[in-house]
Amino acid sequence: MDSAQKLRAHGLHVTAQRLAILRAVALHPHGSADTIAKAARCELGSLSQQAAYDALWLFVEKGLLRSIQPAGSPALFDPRADDRHHHAVCRTCARVTDIDVSEVDAARALATCGSVSSHSGYRIDEAEVVYWGHCPTCLASGATPRSV
Repeated sequence: MDSAQKLRAHGLHVTAQRLAILRAVALHPHGSADTIAKAARCELGSLSQQAAYDALWLFVEKGLLRSIQPAGSPALFDPRADDRHHHAVCRTCARVTDIDVSEVDAARALATCGSVSSHSGYRIDEAEVVYWGHCPTCLASGATPRSV
């Protein structure tokens, strides 16, 4: 399904700005709103920061994008909104990598949610895991971790 079809399927009007923002997210997965707005602006010529923010959060609300916010980071926008996956964040360069979840891991996560629910009284319907460490590039270069 192309971007215009995705927008329509989620009940949204197709505009040049919205299409440019979706393309920018695809080019910069896990990008911040500023990064995505800048990329979309390069394509369109002009786009207000507020229009970019509004579209990104609308896409999150409608399920087109997923937002993650690792500690010490602005909100990041993930084009993989329709599958279960976790994220790994490099403590050195802040690179974010998708970590696919196997069926076994998903079943364990659901079991954990049930345990948390029974102990806390909350009805848990989702869990998000962020792994912290150092990416292969930073490990190979011996780069110093940034403070988070």
